[in-house]
Amino acid sequence: MIPTLSAPVQWQQIDLLSDLHLGPDTPATLSRLERHLAETSAQAVLLLGDIFEVWVGDDARHEPFEAGVVRLLLDASKRLALFFMPGNRDFLVGPELLADAGMTPLPDPTVLAAFGQHWLLVHGDAQCLDDEAYQAFRRQVRSPAWQAQLLTQPLEARQMLGRQMRAGSRAAQAAQLMSTDLDADACRALLAEAGATTMIHGHTHRPAEHDLGGGLRRVVLSDWDLGATPPRGDVIRLSATGLHRMPL
Repeated sequence: MIPTLSAPVQWQQIDLLSDLHLGPDTPATLSRLERHLAETSAQAVLLLGDIFEVWVGDDARHEPFEAGVVRLLLDASKRLALFFMPGNRDFLVGPELLADAGMTPLPDPTVLAAFGQHWLLVHGDAQCLDDEAYQAFRRQVRSPAWQAQLLTQPLEARQMLGRQMRAGSRAAQAAQLMSTDLDADACRALLAEAGATTMIHGHTHRPAEHDLGGGLRRVVLSDWDLGATPPRGDVIRLSATGLHRMPL
């Protein structure tokens, strides 16, 4: 059974975003997030994974950069409903960070019941079935036993691993993202299970809308890189008038 998030009547607008990949070297992206959270007219913001470039455990939330992001999110949570779905970079986010940042966990997948419709929300990596090596890796790292073992390592060792991931794999990861996509049959099956006609996800960094046939579609969020040339990023806003993509 896919869990359902039912939007309360006071939610007139809902923002969805993903793949910010926040880190110490993304100041422009962090600044734009701060601005969006301060200025949005939405009542709820749903973060669909990979908000952090890497998350090595909730004990990192007191480190200087991470603590700044936590303060930003906590401040925003005082006027917005904030929800967090784990991605393939920040699946180690746990209850301590969520509590300190004022965020509510959002399982992957989740059905969003809002404005008389059902919307299926996923990060997107679980549906990239052609990448068999990644799917095997995903099963390993999502194992509670694997995560518990990793988290027994000192924070400094996990931070070093995170730095190695950031420094050594961006080009390879970009190439991997461009060579894989979500499996259409898996998307249609999940939509049928959810009783929804639209899937919204991130992960692939290729914003688009795909017709899955039979009245079904999937809508892809952009990644955020406000320091790039040209800058990248968008927000999908849901309201009673439908789905609208808002470039940053």
